[in-house]
Amino acid sequence: MGFVDELKWRNMLHDIMPGTEELLNKEMVTGYIGFDPTADSLGIGNMVQVMTLMHFQRSGHKPMAVIGGATGRVGDPSGKTVERSLLSIEEIQYNLDCQKKQLEKFLDFNCGRNSAEIVNNYDWFKDFSFLDFIRDVGKHISINYMLAKDSVQSRLETGMSFTEFTYQLIQGYDFFWLWKNKDVKLQLGGSDQWGNIVTGTELIRRKDGGEAFALTTQLIKKADGSKFGKSEGGNIWLDAKKTSVYKFYQFWLNASDADAPNLIRIFSLKNREEIKTLEMQHNEAPHLRILQKALAEEVTDRVHSAEALKRAQETTDILFGSSFEDFKQLTEEEIEDAFGEDITFNVSKVFFTTEADAVALIGEHTAIFPSKGEARKSIQGNGVSINKQKWSMDKKITSADLLYGKYLLVQKGKKNYYLIVAN
Repeated sequence: MGFVDELKWRNMLHDIMPGTEELLNKEMVTGYIGFDPTADSLGIGNMVQVMTLMHFQRSGHKPMAVIGGATGRVGDPSGKTVERSLLSIEEIQYNLDCQKKQLEKFLDFNCGRNSAEIVNNYDWFKDFSFLDFIRDVGKHISINYMLAKDSVQSRLETGMSFTEFTYQLIQGYDFFWLWKNKDVKLQLGGSDQWGNIVTGTELIRRKDGGEAFALTTQLIKKADGSKFGKSEGGNIWLDAKKTSVYKFYQFWLNASDADAPNLIRIFSLKNREEIKTLEMQHNEAPHLRILQKALAEEVTDRVHSAEALKRAQETTDILFGSSFEDFKQLTEEEIEDAFGEDITFNVSKVFFTTEADAVALIGEHTAIFPSKGEARKSIQGNGVSINKQKWSMDKKITSADLLYGKYLLVQKGKKNYYLIVAN
């Protein structure tokens, strides 16, 4: 299957310049995507572009990732309502190094002619003076052309600095340099990058009479309209130090039934027949969450490892199982990784020095219940478990109930778990 057809059936294609598909069907093409070094880890939003490069390479083409050592010093205004905070050179370099290590996990760098390549645009900008740039590049693109771009139009009322205004020229020159020196004929990116990308094709045409092409993918939103790639606790990162493997796995596992069919097409490397089979099985028994499980397993394995996936699955089984003995096998780090800030409550150790009242703990000293009355009613209705044991009004909590001397597991209803930390 051709690359464009692959993107189409996966619902990833957004815009494509005329002639692009014909070029891709005719020869092996080198295409690139730029990655912005604003953080020391890629997030799952960046994974859309990683998947684009993976599909590009699997279709027989040569993928190139451009890490923005130069553009990162300016900041891409696309999709932003206010100007980004500028990072220091040291911060940018650190972020670049971290992202480069992550990108190297996903692409094949030793497969012959279409081996992947990573380049840094600072390498061709570092000796390019400002005067040379505005003479050799700026004279080819008019102000009217730049003002017409969505990234500029959306900021005309609130204002845009000259720094951000020049971003499209800098990214455009990236494409020109790669076209001239690396035989790169195609730039890919998210749909918000279309204006920046075609600035590059225009610069290639006006400056050297050359021809280059553009293709963009859909920006993903959840079925409810909210932004993809975030949870209640914030961004979902590929770095396990920023987002634990357990939370990463749970993010995919908890995808809604409305989102799962779209997500598995975008983030899975399974072929059309395999995915259609999974979709059919899912539709027949949605309560089994077949799509979500397949998605969570594949993406967690790819981003982290089979061993990390296995531990995340074991942690899931333990947390949602019925045995406190199994729960006690988790390490302190695994316990804290499994609970976000929104479901973790800190309570003074003094509270546990004497026999403590559960109603006061979960209805007054924490926000697990809105009031002591609601907590009492739920306990009386057999709706509260502490350390995997159904709790009753006559039972008291002591320091002996604290795992590792500080953790208490509270369950409200069937699915709502909370962690109390005594400190």
